[in-house]
Amino acid sequence: MRSLAFALVLTAFAGASLCSCRSAYYSTLETFGVHKRDILVDRVQEARESQEDVKEDFADVLEAFRSVQAFDGGDLEKLYSKLKRELDRSEAGVADVKARIVQIEKVSGDLFTEWRAEASNIEDRELRAASERLEEDTRDAYRDLIAAMKRAESKMDPVLTRFRDHVLFLKHNLNARAVASLAGSLATIETDVGALIADMEASIAEADAFLAQMTTG
Repeated sequence: MRSLAFALVLTAFAGASLCSCRSAYYSTLETFGVHKRDILVDRVQEARESQEDVKEDFADVLEAFRSVQAFDGGDLEKLYSKLKRELDRSEAGVADVKARIVQIEKVSGDLFTEWRAEASNIEDRELRAASERLEEDTRDAYRDLIAAMKRAESKMDPVLTRFRDHVLFLKHNLNARAVASLAGSLATIETDVGALIADMEASIAEADAFLAQMTTG
């Protein structure tokens, strides 16, 4: 678990990181004993948590669409508002996941570049070889992680687009025929969401494996 100091420093210098002042950002964090490895672990953990939240958001949207199938009269405006609310929350969650993946890619690139450069400066050949092997093992685990994250990310926008189309259609056609159209699309929506959630769960599992490797010892 991150220390309070770590959390405060990350918050205070987030602006510097986003402004490409990463060298100063890293140097400042290192004065607190926080290194690129720690930052990467922290960002992967946050991305993992964000994916968990988005997975739940998509499940909630799917449940809202299922309620359309059971709709047998009543306040159509209320039905639309419920769907729109769930859609908005999912869109915000997806944006957060995407931003966190970008941050992971930035710090991982900086970490591996530094690691390889510093390993080359180790004069003891056995120690240098051991460091290089560890770097490559960590890089391999990272490749698996980022591939899983991007695979899940690639399915988010198509599902959101399908949700958004149906919600807008309902907004412009608040009548029984529109409701019937949404209900008729439920099977396709369930398939899409099911595939997305499966990929997100795989990505979360990769994050767990990567975090375990990075925090062992």
